[in-house]
Amino acid sequence: MAPYVDCIDQGVSSIMISYSSWNGVKLHGHHYLINDILKEKLGFKGFVISDWEGIDELCQPYGSDYRYCISTAINAGIDMVMVPLRYEKFMEELTSLVQSGEVPIARIDDAVERILRVKFIAELFEFPLTDRSLLDRVGCKIHRDLAREAVRKSLVLLKNGKDPSKPFIPLNRNAKRILIAGTHANDIGYQCGGWTRTKYGSSGQITIGTTILDAVKEAVGHETEVIYEQCPSTEFIECNEFSLAIVAIGEAPYAECGGDNKELVIPFNGTGIVDIVADKIPTLVILISGRPLVLEQSFLEKIEALVAALLPGTEGHGITDVIFGDHDFKGKLPMTWFKRVEQLDQPVEGVNSCDDPLFPLGYGLAYNNEISHD
Repeated sequence: MAPYVDCIDQGVSSIMISYSSWNGVKLHGHHYLINDILKEKLGFKGFVISDWEGIDELCQPYGSDYRYCISTAINAGIDMVMVPLRYEKFMEELTSLVQSGEVPIARIDDAVERILRVKFIAELFEFPLTDRSLLDRVGCKIHRDLAREAVRKSLVLLKNGKDPSKPFIPLNRNAKRILIAGTHANDIGYQCGGWTRTKYGSSGQITIGTTILDAVKEAVGHETEVIYEQCPSTEFIECNEFSLAIVAIGEAPYAECGGDNKELVIPFNGTGIVDIVADKIPTLVILISGRPLVLEQSFLEKIEALVAALLPGTEGHGITDVIFGDHDFKGKLPMTWFKRVEQLDQPVEGVNSCDDPLFPLGYGLAYNNEISHD
């Protein structure tokens, strides 16, 4: 909750409601969270916008009782509604709801005031179009440096050394030979996740950036040999004398319900790749994912170190900044990391209500294996 409160304090102007439910109640109709908490308790003065056809989900089948959906959403505190298709029906029904008193005119006045306030502050009426002369600045060095800083500050160190008294990270940048492996070690698309170039994202060199592999090559000493093999075999490993391995695995890009998954196991045989590598070489695993995934105890015991990189984006240097010792880890988990998927079915009564988690909310180590505090 703290990051959201800080955003509101800093003057964020619009907040979109999620398709999600909270204890069985759809957020698009949640008066308590939108009005009582967000607008009144937290003092949010901007406007609240729905997601794409989000209000339709307030009834079953979706949108079948459109009048009810509109009334519930507007009265719950939604100020602007994203209506891609049935906008004429929406205007007709909302007008009727106001005329009948089912939606108070005061609620409409509040919504209009909030929307206009943001537009006036943004000088949208004076300057309705963006300044195209600024396009060349997008992706400039200042932007990439800031993104790189965000990466290194958000990485979460979950394990560092089979023996906690002998930390594995920071890695030796002058090691003789380093193996880089895994499906996510050389893929900008996987680092970025969904909503990158396209809604659902994709793999490959989809935009300008630095992969983990390229960042490692730039970070190590001149005498260090870096060898990349996405899915190395036991024979390949045994034919080389590797000092250590970095294996990057994780999820494919997704967005919204396209990422729904009841199993939450690491795809692309990620654990299989780690098993082969870590069986022969001291291994750091970098997990690229938008959420916690299943981490079996046998998996954790086999590897030397584990970093949850979440979705780091284009700046792979932010990862090498930390794993090679230029900066210590600062990141902490923004959610509880479950031991078993079944734990996700437990009723939510608090931000850290999962019984017996693998890693609790706020967990994150520093180099010395102490909990990071920043």
